[in-house]
Amino acid sequence: MDSFMPAYSVVKRVAMLGLWLILPLYGQADTRFQVEQAQIYRIGNGYIVNAQLAYPLTPRVEEALNNGVPITFFQEIQLIDRTALIPDWWIWNTVLWSTKLRYELRYHDLSEQYLLYTPDSPTHRNHPTLGSALDTMGGITNLTLPPDITRLQRDHNLVLRLRTGIDLMALPSPMRPGAMISSKWDLTSPWYEAIWPSD
Repeated sequence: MDSFMPAYSVVKRVAMLGLWLILPLYGQADTRFQVEQAQIYRIGNGYIVNAQLAYPLTPRVEEALNNGVPITFFQEIQLIDRTALIPDWWIWNTVLWSTKLRYELRYHDLSEQYLLYTPDSPTHRNHPTLGSALDTMGGITNLTLPPDITRLQRDHNLVLRLRTGIDLMALPSPMRPGAMISSKWDLTSPWYEAIWPSD
C-alpha cells in the first residue's frame, strides 16, 4: 500500500497536467479567425474573387484596442500551381502570385468611433461599433486576380488560398514579445482553398 500511493499520486498529477494543457485548446477553437467562404468568378478574360472572413476577437485583443492600441490585420492571398509528383503522396506547391492586404483598426475615445484604415485609401471609415468595423473588413469584393497568371489556368492546376490574422510585428514594441507567445493573440486562420471555376 505504501508503494501504491505515490504511484497513484504521480498518475493523477500527470492526468491533471494533461487536462490543464489540452483544455485551453478547446477554448481557443472558437476564437480563431476564419475564412468562411471564397468564390472565384470569371469576368471576361479575367477572374475575380469574393470572400467572407470572420474576426472573433479575444477579450485581450479587444481590451488593447479599446485602450488605444492600433491593431493591424492582414489578409494573405496566394495563387498556387499544384503539381502531383506522386499522386496522393507527394504534392508540390509553387506560389505563382501572392498579395497581403492590411487593415488598421483604431478606437477613437473622444468620438467613441472605430476607425478603419483600408489598403486602397489613405483615409479612414468611421464605424459606431466594433462589430460593424469587423464586418466591413471581413468582406473581400471583386478583387481582381492578375491576368498574366490566371491565363495559365488551362495548362496548370491552379489553387487560390486565403488566410487572415493579426500582424503582431505592427504592435507597439513593448507589447510584441508577450503577444508573440500568447495564445490570446495567435488568431491566424487556417488556409482556405477556393474551388477554381470550370470554363
